[in-house]
Amino acid sequence: MTQDLAGKVVIITGASSGIGEACARLLAAQGCRLTLAARSVGKLEALAADLEAECLAVGADMTSPGDIRRIVECTMERFGRVDILLANAGIYVPGEFADGDIDELTRMIAINLEAVLRCAHAVIPSMKAQGGGDIVVTSSISGFTDVHWEPIYSCTKHAVQTFVHTVRRQLAGDGIRVMSLAPGQVANALWGFYDAEDIARVSAVERTHLRSEDCAEALLFMLSRPRHVTIRDLVILPQNQVNI
Repeated sequence: MTQDLAGKVVIITGASSGIGEACARLLAAQGCRLTLAARSVGKLEALAADLEAECLAVGADMTSPGDIRRIVECTMERFGRVDILLANAGIYVPGEFADGDIDELTRMIAINLEAVLRCAHAVIPSMKAQGGGDIVVTSSISGFTDVHWEPIYSCTKHAVQTFVHTVRRQLAGDGIRVMSLAPGQVANALWGFYDAEDIARVSAVERTHLRSEDCAEALLFMLSRPRHVTIRDLVILPQNQVNI
C-alpha cells in the first residue's frame, strides 16, 4: 500500500538545479502541484514551463527571512495549503577551517541550517491546521560521520539530523512526518558536474557518485509510504564511495 501524491502541494527550495530540479520533475509526474523556490527566477520559470504540472516559481534568497516567509505566503495564496516541504537548498564550502573565509562559512550555516529551520517553522502552522503534512530535509552522509575536510558543512548536516530527530517527536501527534534524505557523493552542479557524459561515467561506470535522479527516486519512496510509516532517515550511497 502506498500513498497517492496526486494533487499534493509541494514546496521545493533549491529547485533550480541538482536534486531539487530532479525532485520537481519526478513529483510533477506524480501529479503534484509545485512551488519552486531558488535565487534564479529565470531557471525556475524555464523549469516550470517544462513541467506538465501546476507550478509557481518564487525567487528567493535563503539567507533572507522575508523571502522564506514569502515562499510560504505565495504558496498559501495560490494553492491554499502546503502538504509537503522539501527543504533542499544548500551550499558547500570545503577546506581547512583556520584558512577559510569566515563570512562564507557562516553563510553556509545560514543556508544549510537556519533556512531549514525557518522553512519548517513557516509551514508547520498550516500543516497542523489541516491535520498533517510532510517535512523532508536534504541532509548528507556528512550528517552521520565527522568529515574532516568539510568541517562546517558536516557541522550543518549534523545539526539538521538533530533537528529532524527531535522535531519529529514534537510533531508526531499532529500527523506531520519529519524526515531526512541523506545522500553521499552526488554528481551534479553543486559538486562541479555539468556534463551528462561525466555524470554517466562516475555513476553508471565508476559507481562513485549518485545521480540527482537517484535522490529524487528515494524521496518519492519516502513520501509514498502510507501515513503510519515514517522513514526518519534514508541514507543513500553510491556503491563505490569508500572515502567515508
